[in-house]
Amino acid sequence: MTTQPRLEAITPANFETATALKVRPDQEHLVAPVVKSLAEAYVHPGVAWPRLIMDGGRAVGFLMAFFDIDFAGDGTGNDVRSGLWRLNIAAGEQGRGYGRFAVESVADEIRSRGGTRLTVTWHPGASGPEGFYLGLGFRLTGEMSDDQVVGELDLAQRPAPGGSRTA
Repeated sequence: MTTQPRLEAITPANFETATALKVRPDQEHLVAPVVKSLAEAYVHPGVAWPRLIMDGGRAVGFLMAFFDIDFAGDGTGNDVRSGLWRLNIAAGEQGRGYGRFAVESVADEIRSRGGTRLTVTWHPGASGPEGFYLGLGFRLTGEMSDDQVVGELDLAQRPAPGGSRTA
């Protein structure tokens, strides 16, 4: 990181910048492109929280969180969760702390809304992000969401990875 990163809402002024972000070619099968995430945010306006990750004047990544969804999808409302829906760090910007910043930012936002856990899913496999998430303190829940592993970070017992911060 060259400066303190920050989050920006997606607007007409930065839409093209956001949709131009690309992960490494070997990661493209692991995460949806930003344009798909923005389409999903459009059809889930009260749930999705898309943000551009900026470092100075550079767009270095994209995240999209979700808030208060019926994770089980059974209509009972007994398993309401919030978490990180998408994380795309630009190919040339990986390994510089932006992913950690994204997780910390989502953790802070969930806490500000009264949440106590952060849920994330990922595709299992050697080229996937499992080591990244486990290194930040996520634990495997033993669940699968479609073909993805479910991980969870307990926000009530400890601060976000790297300490608490304000986004």
